Amino acid sequence: MRENRNGKKRWTQRDIGSQKGKNVVVTGTGGLGFETAIVLAGAGANVIITGRNVSKGSKAVQKIKAKYPKANIEFQRLDLADLSSVASFSKALNLKLKKLDVLINNAGVMAVPDRQVTKDGFELQFGTNYLGHFALTAHLLPLLRRTRNARVVTVSSMAHRSGRINFDDLQSQQSYNPDVAYSQSKLACLMFSSELQKHSLANGWGITSIGVHPGGVATNLIENGPGKTLYTRLIFRFLQTPSQGARSALFAATSPKAKGGYFYGPTGLMEIWGKPKLDKPAKQAMDLKASNKLWDVSSRLVNVDFS
Repeated sequence: MRENRNGKKRWTQRDIGSQKGKNVVVTGTGGLGFETAIVLAGAGANVIITGRNVSKGSKAVQKIKAKYPKANIEFQRLDLADLSSVASFSKALNLKLKKLDVLINNAGVMAVPDRQVTKDGFELQFGTNYLGHFALTAHLLPLLRRTRNARVVTVSSMAHRSGRINFDDLQSQQSYNPDVAYSQSKLACLMFSSELQKHSLANGWGITSIGVHPGGVATNLIENGPGKTLYTRLIFRFLQTPSQGARSALFAATSPKAKGGYFYGPTGLMEIWGKPKLDKPAKQAMDLKASNKLWDVSSRLVNVDFS
């Protein structure tokens, strides 16, 4: 660890010890997902990266293998916007593995200009960023429970601070705004992370659930969402690289200092840059009544039972 100006030790990626023997699933093959996977694979973990694009996934594995020829890394197809795909992937993984040490719920879509829906009819951002990961975690619960000190890391966003859970219009059918829908999905991710920790403690699952946000990161999410405009070209110059943005998830996945039920993000100006630290969620993310209601509603929507 490096010391800051006050003499306190601050975590860096150099503090990641050997991850040999750990089984890790990372959703997303590009951007933050790729950078998270390459570091963990390089540290010796058995990593499965997932995505819906087989070609992109295969290329990601090739890149990681090129840097770490002995890495135990593979791609498996998983479409978070299709609950049948989530179920099929999870069923195969439950049969294949004896344990799952770390699940990193990372993949997502951002600020889709026009309202679109998943295969199951959910608003695309809410369905992919949140409900898909909610269902995935539920399906993989048996594996996680069989693992000592298993961790679930769920990637939220600074955008959760402007989010609200609109229970009267969760799927944005009455009114759709891309930024509002994105913020709601990322607030839901953070509320899920906290609620999962509570359920784990109450039921003795032994799972540590941690929420993170990457700060401001120049990834293709922005270009795939609102599009490449003069604004995005300018803002890209002031954002972190995906490698830097992956630090929060890597800290939560590997550090003994990362605590369940907490939220971690960058230390720098407006939480955009910097090494990970303990962060304070927005007030609405700590609404216990709303979090519990969201958990129950989500369980019904995706037809899963965590018990």
